[in-house]
Amino acid sequence: MIGLISATAAGTVARDRLAAAWPGRTAVYEGPVREAVQRAFAECEQLVCFLATGAVVRLLAPLLSDKSSDPGVVCVDEAGRHAVALLGGHGGGANALAEAVGEVLGAAPVVTTATDATGVLGLDMLGLPVEGDVAGVSRAMLDGAPVELRADVVRPLPPLPSNVSPGAGGPAVLHVTDRIVEPGSLAAVLRPASLAVGVGASKGAPVEEVVGLIRDTLDEAGLSPLSIAELVTVDAKADEPGIVAAAARFGVPLRTYAAEELARIEVPNPSGAPLAAVGTPSVAEAAALAAGGELLVPKRKSNPAGRAAMATCAVVRRSPRGRLAVVGLGPGARDLLTPRAREELRRASVLVGLDQYVDQIRDLLRPGTTVLESGLGAEEARARTAVAEARKGHAVALIGSGDAGVYAMASPALAEAGTDIDVVGVPGVTAALAAAAILGAPLGHDHVSISLSDLHTPWEVIERRVRAAAEADLIVTFYNPRSRGRDWQLPKALSILSEHREPATPVGVVRNASRPDESSRVTSLAVLDPATVDMMTVVTVGNTATREIAGRMVTPRGYRWQSAPTERGGAK
Repeated sequence: MIGLISATAAGTVARDRLAAAWPGRTAVYEGPVREAVQRAFAECEQLVCFLATGAVVRLLAPLLSDKSSDPGVVCVDEAGRHAVALLGGHGGGANALAEAVGEVLGAAPVVTTATDATGVLGLDMLGLPVEGDVAGVSRAMLDGAPVELRADVVRPLPPLPSNVSPGAGGPAVLHVTDRIVEPGSLAAVLRPASLAVGVGASKGAPVEEVVGLIRDTLDEAGLSPLSIAELVTVDAKADEPGIVAAAARFGVPLRTYAAEELARIEVPNPSGAPLAAVGTPSVAEAAALAAGGELLVPKRKSNPAGRAAMATCAVVRRSPRGRLAVVGLGPGARDLLTPRAREELRRASVLVGLDQYVDQIRDLLRPGTTVLESGLGAEEARARTAVAEARKGHAVALIGSGDAGVYAMASPALAEAGTDIDVVGVPGVTAALAAAAILGAPLGHDHVSISLSDLHTPWEVIERRVRAAAEADLIVTFYNPRSRGRDWQLPKALSILSEHREPATPVGVVRNASRPDESSRVTSLAVLDPATVDMMTVVTVGNTATREIAGRMVTPRGYRWQSAPTERGGAK
């Protein structure tokens, strides 16, 4: 919960705007400011104080305990111009909160954490447990000093600065490992979620027995419990209290498999007891192997004093799974790039894209990002490169203009990708939507997008689709309408539409939608000159209900035009 505190009328107005924007996430603290701050500090994970920073510092000073447990605090000034991350920038999430408050209130976020100010992602912001001298290693990273990277396997980490690398030398060391390491001075350990623990248990097995067995097993194998990704077991034990509670203790999910699936897996230590009880000769080992990876610890039994064992476990190191984010950049304007796309660009350690698209967002990448760019006509090669980098265990972003799934990179990439990597799609504003917003409301009824490029699709197929759209009275947006080497396809497509639509049917022409040299016009099917169109243009042809009103294209949501055109301010 986010506590909101204000002291003035202006602060209260801004406070209420934030509360309205985030229903269910905030709590307003009324009354004397000192008491309100004290109550919110004790009860909330984060605070937004609409007060001067000096006043908040004095109010908070007696309350501070530990940076790992104190809430994150953001201050917003009286004029609402700045959202200052005052306390708990990383651990308390104040840096991200300042950004979010700024988006709602139109305030500039003020973040002074060194890593954020320089674009270097802090070790405590990588989404992994971290131990050791985090501050010392972070300072070395920021100072550009060599930091030795010792990673057991490649994991999909965000980009690290170029001074952090294997063989870098120097006193600072960053380990990425699931093994137990005792970090000394200038050494930190990142714990990847690389271990799956298979668990079997008799009915009523105590949670302490299950947890104790797992901890002892990992300790003897030299493995860290902070690297447990999941507990796994058979379906029949999905509700076994001791197993469910053990997963909760370790803060990881519990995944289950059907007994029939586990029974097909060869294990080193099968047994008749689980076969009789749940239908598979192995639970712990088979479930661990089903999670995928190398069996590090075969089945072990618990050893309670004075009675038979009630729990078993086995441990695998899961195969590294890379991550491929297919990111749509939108039509070109920076403010039409979605926040989710920004996050994925800054999360990726490898970026793959067309060179001109890379240039659009190069400034958003974190230091240390590997950029693999190529020119026009290499779409399939870029897709293969992106998938190959993800298969190496990297976090990869493959970029495309508009929405990456519309005439862009998602199709060739997903045709290459298998189940061995994680794939995330990030939608973007398409050229058709960007053009429609400029033209007015041409897509108010059923519509279709058709590419007129016959490089990938035979013209016979394209023509059949254009005819179908014409006969179905669909609004049509033409992508790739005309180039120097393709100058006859657009006239042909327009002639097909003309067989089913009046010459006065509105047509919208938008070039470089949302970019600095954007241009647009509304014309008609009879008047449009195809020679004025090029590959940077989107052409939208209305249906039989589309009208030009006050210079804009408008298609009603229904087919009944409610009033005469002359009553609507110059309709044609």
